[in-house]
Amino acid sequence: MLPEIHKVLGLLEGGFAELKVLVVGDLMLDRYILGDVDRISPEAPVPVLRHVKRYETPGGAANVAMNLAGLGCRTLLAGFWGNDAEQKELAGFLEKARIDTTGVVSTASPTTSKTRIVGRQQQLLRLDIEGREKPSEVDCGRLMESAEQLAGKVHAVVLSDYAKGALSAELCERVIRAARQAGVPVLADPKSPDFGKYSGATTVCPNLGELAVATGVAASDTDALLAAGEALRKEHDLRFLTVTMSGKGIRLLSDAGVYHSPTRAREVFDVSGAGDTVIAAMAAALAAGLKMETAVELANLAAGIVVGKVGTVPIAHHELIAALTPSSGFSAGEKILDRERLATRVAEWRAAGQTIVFTNGCFDLLHVGHVTLLEECHRFGSKLVLGLNTDASVCRLKGPARPIVGERERSRVMAALAAVDAVVLFDEDTPRELIREIKPDVLVKGGDYSVETMVGHEDVIAAGGRVEIVPIVEGFSTTSIVRKLQSVEERV
Repeated sequence: MLPEIHKVLGLLEGGFAELKVLVVGDLMLDRYILGDVDRISPEAPVPVLRHVKRYETPGGAANVAMNLAGLGCRTLLAGFWGNDAEQKELAGFLEKARIDTTGVVSTASPTTSKTRIVGRQQQLLRLDIEGREKPSEVDCGRLMESAEQLAGKVHAVVLSDYAKGALSAELCERVIRAARQAGVPVLADPKSPDFGKYSGATTVCPNLGELAVATGVAASDTDALLAAGEALRKEHDLRFLTVTMSGKGIRLLSDAGVYHSPTRAREVFDVSGAGDTVIAAMAAALAAGLKMETAVELANLAAGIVVGKVGTVPIAHHELIAALTPSSGFSAGEKILDRERLATRVAEWRAAGQTIVFTNGCFDLLHVGHVTLLEECHRFGSKLVLGLNTDASVCRLKGPARPIVGERERSRVMAALAAVDAVVLFDEDTPRELIREIKPDVLVKGGDYSVETMVGHEDVIAAGGRVEIVPIVEGFSTTSIVRKLQSVEERV
């Protein structure tokens, strides 16, 4: 189970929105041309791709920013781009994701782009467009000033180095110094073989190949390579070294020893951008003050999701929630939600392809009829939301002697049932407005109702949902239990 899982779920459901993360690095636009290959060209011994689809997506540091935005963080971006069609496309993606690009500097060089030609999920060719000259001193100075100022005003900083000229040694030094003075964690994704460039960072996150280049130890000799990596960590004053090991997972090196997180991918289609997802997830976790081990596990889980997709695709918070909630072990209290948080959770469940079921009632004294109803309700979908009348609502419906059990206790008892995924209180006489807010896929009531007498059935059906009726268990009701208790009391 993921360490600090309940904190992580709370952050994914809105907590990350309070956090600012700065990404400094090499911005790119990734293009994909997808098609089918059925023959070899008669003109040359090369495959002929029959075009099916083409799309663009942010890459490099811009993809790190997109991953952070997908997790819900307030994301700031600093780097270089040109004044061309690629810049306009890239800016459009970032604006739509609400990523702040005021730290990006326009230069005379073209915006870096990579075009991947893919046939039947196999990359056939990559075409790169990038400037050959280094950015001017003036442009470098503008970027350095901007990044240094922002580094002390955020909750985490990512240095996304693709060796395209944005991250000079001086810029890294100044950003790391400014961040450390402000107590802000810095994470670096390296391309330079000299890790001295990232000295003082919280962690550097190389893969095995990058670590092999930096240490001079063969990537095939894992033990020796990691030992050399630990020496490098100490030499450059890094709190951690986070090594991504492809199919073997992620290894974390620190003064406390070694922590290993095994791979999470079920099936790998494309590793493009997986490193960006890893460092983004770790940055979000550290920005929130989570443990480094939690950050590594979250990053590993996120990477396992994105490598199951084709192309550079950022992680989305609802994907992580869907992956975490089956094993989350929610306590009863964590299932009790106000309407705002319920709306968020329902949206995330729905985005993950899960079916939302809704039922409601007073549930004053829990009995076997209630339990049977809720178990049957859950069979109609993936997640069951229970609308529970408040005390004031129960009193209006049932009379001044009710409820017998208060709303706080009733909420807790109902949330403790395995069949119930969320409990929400409503103060109205009927749940009509709540149903309109949730828009459940399935509306369920007991057999003492008909479709026509079920409040909200029109809204659910109009939205494409359906209505179900569950037979009641005869002989069980709160009223009958109260009568029995009164009878016992009278005999006594």
